[in-house]
Amino acid sequence: MVLPEDSNNAIVDALNRIQESLEDNNEVLKRIASHYDSIVPTMRKNQEALLDNNKSPLDKVYEAMSFKV
Repeated sequence: MVLPEDSNNAIVDALNRIQESLEDNNEVLKRIASHYDSIVPTMRKNQEALLDNNKSPLDKVYEAMSFKV
């Protein structure tokens, strides 16, 4: 939405400030989403590896047998 810049109307000024803050917030949210998308898969992979390493041999055998049944 483009509003006239030379207007002294308080409503126009308020709408312009709202638009600018929304654009700034969108940029921040895009950076947060990018960071999240880059970190979460690594964290999930590390968690799965940790859980696999903490299983007892009996747990691993039970899992292997339950997949075959």
